[in-house]
Amino acid sequence: MSMYRKAGVDIQGASDSVKNITRLARSTYNSSVLSDIGGFSGLFHAGGLGFKDLVLAAGADGVGTKVLIAQKMGKHDTVGIDLVAMNADDVVTCGARPLFFLDYLAIGKLNPEVVAEIVKGVAEGCSQAGCVLLGGETAQMPDIYGPDEYDLAGFCVGGVERDQIIDGSKIVPGDVLIGLESSGIHSNGYSLVRKVLLEDAKLDLDRHIPEFGRTLGEELLEPTRIYAPAVLELVKEVQVKGLAHVTGGGIPGNVPRAFPEGVRMKISWNWPVPPVFEMIREIGRIPDEEMRAVFNMGIGMVVIVGREQADRVFAVMKRLGLKAYEMGEIERDDL
Repeated sequence: MSMYRKAGVDIQGASDSVKNITRLARSTYNSSVLSDIGGFSGLFHAGGLGFKDLVLAAGADGVGTKVLIAQKMGKHDTVGIDLVAMNADDVVTCGARPLFFLDYLAIGKLNPEVVAEIVKGVAEGCSQAGCVLLGGETAQMPDIYGPDEYDLAGFCVGGVERDQIIDGSKIVPGDVLIGLESSGIHSNGYSLVRKVLLEDAKLDLDRHIPEFGRTLGEELLEPTRIYAPAVLELVKEVQVKGLAHVTGGGIPGNVPRAFPEGVRMKISWNWPVPPVFEMIREIGRIPDEEMRAVFNMGIGMVVIVGREQADRVFAVMKRLGLKAYEMGEIERDDL
């Protein structure tokens, strides 16, 4: 055994992992990719994509403590989808099409099978978002993470025509906020989820919950919905003025980020709330205000349009199989 391996870093295991990662990454490639996994950088040619005045949009994010649920359950093939969702759906809020994705995996002890499952999820997320997995990094850090622990970060770059950027500047009082349904908790608020359900209530992740129709662990690991394809389809047909990705901070903390100065929102809070949020609220005795400031409460993306465009939004979402709810409107901020 080499001294480096005695120190906790497995070079041969890393080599084995690269073989699996290469296969998975290649499954997302298109004709714009000019490189392969294993080089010092990834090469992407945007010249053939039809952009006339290309503006790049970039985002970086992680999955937070949702990875601890995956580690407890020994199920690692969905957090990669979460990772892509958190990044690609940030990038699409300005109207940008996700082009390529990079991932960063920090792990205590390299297990090629676990790494392959994680990257399998990343590749699946990229396929859903319509971007390529261009490269990434796997770092073995035995002095920072335990043998079965890891953390994830991702980076997404998208492209949008300069004259088609959605920046919220055209939002005015009377405009409508339409929420697109979430798939569940998504990837935010898991420190509170674990505190309430696992630490305080001591619920078992394998416990079947009738309201969910599956186990608690399966509900908590439900992948974050990826909205990018639906949003890009929507902006082809509807004059979208603003978009907000509902992540950490909930609706109150995220939707106003899409507004210009001088306006605010009035929210109805009358759409169906997924049962998992009711469970967290009831068991934790958490006030509605805090729930709304932490979780998405059933809405993962908010579309802001003029009142005359609202019916077209609902029609497009129905065609795409996504439930949408009118959730409020824009009003003057000096009222």
